[in-house]
Amino acid sequence: MKNRKLKNSELVRINSDEFKTSNKTPLIIILDNIRSLNNIGSVFRTADAFLIEKIYLCGITAKPPHKDIHKTALGATDSVKWEYVENTIELINRLKSEGVKVANYQTYPNSSYAIVFGNEVKGVSQEVVSMSDAVIEIPQFGTKHSLNISVSCGVVVWDLFLKLQFHDTQ
Repeated sequence: MKNRKLKNSELVRINSDEFKTSNKTPLIIILDNIRSLNNIGSVFRTADAFLIEKIYLCGITAKPPHKDIHKTALGATDSVKWEYVENTIELINRLKSEGVKVANYQTYPNSSYAIVFGNEVKGVSQEVVSMSDAVIEIPQFGTKHSLNISVSCGVVVWDLFLKLQFHDTQ
């Protein structure tokens, strides 16, 4: 049998209302001082694809509605739950007090996780790194020393999504 591209009508997709009532992947994405509106929109699309629990937008990170976020989010700002919190440190303290593991690469049953993605130039601040339960590093073997934050988000969320799905089947 040859491979074939599926038609849009064959893809099983839920609508925004169904998304909002779906069981979520226990992952929270924290965008800390993200400059690029296109990166923000791309992260919303990734969050939608993996039924992410929530996105927190912190610091200088722009908030919907914004035409440049909307352009890459393609409506995901309407389905994914999000909140703006100015101070990332205060947010992390609050999440940790609620039992959320911050940037923890190991997965534990019945836990939620918050993954922090930092500024495109400066990265995650040392203060935020120091507060984290663990630090995730994506190995890179070429000449560049960083990935676009929306790409990093996709790689990390996919990997954690697989790990969390494995726990659910145990």
